[in-house]
Amino acid sequence: MDTKENEVMTETEDFLPLKGFDHLEFYVGNAKQAAYYYMSAFGFQPLAYKGLETGSKEQTSYVVRQGEATFVFTTPLVPDSDIGKHINLHGDGVKVIAIEVDDAESAHKETTQRGGKSYLEPTIIEDDSGSAKLSGIHIYGDTVHIFVEKNEYNGPFLPGFQKWEPAYQPAETGIIIVDHIVGNVDWGQMNTWVDFYAKVMGFTNLISFDDKDISTEYSALMSKVMQNGNERIKFPINEPAEGKKKSQIEEYINFYKGPGVQHIAMATKDIIKTVTELTKRGVDFLYVPDDYYDSILDRVGEIDEEVKTLRKLGILVDRDDEGYLLQIFTKPVEDRPTVFYEIIQRKGARSFGKGNFKALFEAIEREQDKRGTL
Repeated sequence: MDTKENEVMTETEDFLPLKGFDHLEFYVGNAKQAAYYYMSAFGFQPLAYKGLETGSKEQTSYVVRQGEATFVFTTPLVPDSDIGKHINLHGDGVKVIAIEVDDAESAHKETTQRGGKSYLEPTIIEDDSGSAKLSGIHIYGDTVHIFVEKNEYNGPFLPGFQKWEPAYQPAETGIIIVDHIVGNVDWGQMNTWVDFYAKVMGFTNLISFDDKDISTEYSALMSKVMQNGNERIKFPINEPAEGKKKSQIEEYINFYKGPGVQHIAMATKDIIKTVTELTKRGVDFLYVPDDYYDSILDRVGEIDEEVKTLRKLGILVDRDDEGYLLQIFTKPVEDRPTVFYEIIQRKGARSFGKGNFKALFEAIEREQDKRGTL
């Protein structure tokens, strides 16, 4: 493995200071039903709404939040819209990775003058609760980054949205924050986007994995993890590698019709409690064979959790020099085998579960084989 720990930039050296993930916006066929699913299955709470009742004539959006993880589901109200075209091509998926900043105009200037392609010129939006400024750039595929400056806004989400308070509010499941967001790009494009994040956004390469690290008998991929100066934003970027059969990356690109967000890792402080609750609510997780757990303590050393509980739930464990982590992956949550989720609990570890890659890849391949796409 080509591992590289880079010196992290301080806030004063960082030309693009980022405060953290603000929200993810999904373009979906039915925003109301998508919001209901994430509330019911994952425990997100209703937050805000924009639609016909608020004066939005071309799109409807529902916003849900759990901890600091905020998801927006947007659907078109008119035919032949850009949102509708995105859904027709890609299916339901992530359009916007929004990042909170103190200065959206500066973020736009710094990124575009370094080669970023503008998606949204700095724009002020406002309502009775104050104002916010947005700007944006294109990234891989049809995905974009929106920079959100909202220091002068006191509403529930952003200007144009009203508070959403339905009677149906299922309990939370323990999700606290988006840990990282994984993008899939096409053959030979990983380093292109690694260079983009380095040059345009000032990110550094935290760690790299080649096809020897992430491979099975049948398929392989390569991945590099990019992070910003304060380490609050992490973007693993995957590309396919040569194998006997099609990798999960190739399957994703085939069904998503191009590069895009493959999975979102959401952190919890108690993965056993969270996964137990998610399972009760119908979230489907990848199956891990029992023999994975037979020698787990020999591999990772002493852990706080009981192995029999991890075995029952299918939770994976890995350790690095700074601690260990626990993680588990859902099956795709769309009809197309595209977007899925990772639930992760970090106990000191800053890595991404290298020791679990083979077990995870084999689990994904079993699902691919069932779909006839391996």
